[in-house]
Amino acid sequence: MKAHIHNSSEKIGLITLVSIVITSALGSGIFTININLAKAAPAGSVIIGWMFVGFGTLMLALSINYLAVKMPELEGIFSYGQAGFGNFIGFFCGWGYWLSACLGNVAFAVILMSSFSFFFSVFQTGQNLISIITASLILWGLIILVNHGVESAAILNTLITCCKLLPLLCLIGLGIENFNFSVFMSNLWQNSNSLIEKNNIDLIGKQVRGCMLTMAWVFVGIEGATTMAKRAKNKSDAGKATVLGMLCLLVLYVLASVLPYGYLSRAALSNLAQPSGAYIFKSMVGSWGGPFINLGIIISILGAWLSWTMLPAETTSLMAEKKLLPVVFNKKNKFGAPTFSLIIEGIMCQIFLLVIYFAADAYNLAYSLCTSSIIICYIFVGLFQIKTALKNKVSKEKYINLIIGLLTVFFEGAIIIFVGLKYLFLCFIAYLPGLLFYLWVKRKEAFVFSKFEVIEIGLLLLGSFYGLWIIYNL
Repeated sequence: MKAHIHNSSEKIGLITLVSIVITSALGSGIFTININLAKAAPAGSVIIGWMFVGFGTLMLALSINYLAVKMPELEGIFSYGQAGFGNFIGFFCGWGYWLSACLGNVAFAVILMSSFSFFFSVFQTGQNLISIITASLILWGLIILVNHGVESAAILNTLITCCKLLPLLCLIGLGIENFNFSVFMSNLWQNSNSLIEKNNIDLIGKQVRGCMLTMAWVFVGIEGATTMAKRAKNKSDAGKATVLGMLCLLVLYVLASVLPYGYLSRAALSNLAQPSGAYIFKSMVGSWGGPFINLGIIISILGAWLSWTMLPAETTSLMAEKKLLPVVFNKKNKFGAPTFSLIIEGIMCQIFLLVIYFAADAYNLAYSLCTSSIIICYIFVGLFQIKTALKNKVSKEKYINLIIGLLTVFFEGAIIIFVGLKYLFLCFIAYLPGLLFYLWVKRKEAFVFSKFEVIEIGLLLLGSFYGLWIIYNL
């Protein structure tokens, strides 16, 4: 398990980077998406939602690819914010990405324990005490694994990707085989197959907005290859892996979420227990289907959790290199892993796990906070793409990249405004410890702040106070 990052033969290749993108995003969401989307919308609105979210996410992937090729020296998604808009924005994006990964791990923990309950009833809904204890043991076990070699963990991640795709492909394959067009048409629009003819566009818009946060959540992680770019054999592969991984994920998500509308009614889908994919498969093949899919879910979540253990530690390590966090975050052990970053990550995840124990709907809360905290990073990717494109000489390529950046900002901004603004203010509370670390670094520079940094820090503090006010009024 030893991996030394200075050995170029152990650097990460394109295939491994693509697998990191897929595994980072392809966790619990694809096996739970059916019930969440069915509650929000009929099949027609879900398809429209995928068209919007798929296109917007493609623009984000193209932006990441463009910046990775244009400026391969920039490592980590936060570095685009820092390069384009200053150190504090770099810190803001990096800490937001780090928080997103920690919250994502909590979402994985809840649904993983729920999958365990299929075999062992003691885990119940995945939120009781034994679930929290078990999830905590897995959390620290993965941190120990990554602490013994990041590249070794990345190779293991590739193997997990291959293993977990089997039950997923079986679920999709049987979904195609059992697809009933008449059932699908009855689920196409709410209460009527002629919804569009009634010009009920407002209802469709409301339904699509209801799907957006769930759809955005399942794409969180596509920037994983960029975060690991420092360890890649060829840094330009990070951008290619992001686009390739995103397109593969879109196909899988659309099939996994739309096909069940041709097998079960929307009402039946809405009333399934989580993880819904296991119960759909069980209804298709019989009693063995549930255990088969649940094993796939367990492997899938562990794979995603492994990726999301590597990525936040890598992010805080890179932030320390860029003098956005204290240098101790970048201190490597003999395996080349950032031990202090991993420990801080584990502590934060442990705190979130304890908080989730008291939450009413832990999974939805965790993934909503996770998605909201990372969207700001994505917005600054788009803004930096715009800024970079504007510097280029007048050409067709300049305007294409400018449009891609504008569409990225529009898409991510729409999501945060429509469905995630409340969750964003709640995330700002968790920025406060990171702000202390940032100020500690600045202390060594005699508190040299620009007027823009003072304004940005003030806005962050106001946002965190508003988040506390939201909690107080719950």
